[in-house]
Amino acid sequence: MDLKNKVAIITGGSKGIGRGIADAMVREGINVVISARQRNEIDETVQELNALRTGSAEGIVADVCSYAQVQALFERTISFFGGLDILVNNAGIGIFGPVEEMAVEDFRAVLETNVFGVFHCCRIAIPLMRARGGGYIINISSLAGVNAHPKMAAYNASKFGLNGFSEALMQEVRHDGIKVSYIMPGSVNTEFGGDSPDESKVWQLTPADIAKVVIDLLQHDERSLPSRVEIRPSKPPKK
Repeated sequence: MDLKNKVAIITGGSKGIGRGIADAMVREGINVVISARQRNEIDETVQELNALRTGSAEGIVADVCSYAQVQALFERTISFFGGLDILVNNAGIGIFGPVEEMAVEDFRAVLETNVFGVFHCCRIAIPLMRARGGGYIINISSLAGVNAHPKMAAYNASKFGLNGFSEALMQEVRHDGIKVSYIMPGSVNTEFGGDSPDESKVWQLTPADIAKVVIDLLQHDERSLPSRVEIRPSKPPKK
């Protein structure tokens, strides 16, 4: 894909992995719309992205759990840039704890954000991409989508589900010129799950590492589809 002047939506794009992907895309000349739930975070990120003076950036407040808010996100993207070529489903949450102690509302929130949110975005994106002759959907999953852990049942369920959803969707739309890939990172040095970036965790992946994978996927030849990518720290602490 020739990336110059393409149009992308990145959910959860104001920090962490999403922010890293937005930065890399703008540097490639892609016009980016980021969404998040906090207006102040969006405004700050958009200002910094536009200072790069390559691609353009816009930001929209949207909770992917709400289909109506997702519809508004896509409608405003079309009004900004005239179409959609790339969707990065990055918005996600993690709430951890034993099943018997987890609040019903917390379990539902994880599934609604990490699975239903992706469904909402893909359902709207597909006809828009088909109208452009094709596109690329990239879902940010996790190695927790293939490796179960105690006290992570909700998150595991959401990412196992996301992987299966991504593989089925890939087969549905590939002949429409729409590629679907999912990326499964290991530990990334971000704020996810209540954590905070820390220089002592230099062994962890960075958002830039995941962004590089995204750009590499977009630049593959049309005949090539790396539909599933696992990326992990090369030297994690020994157990």
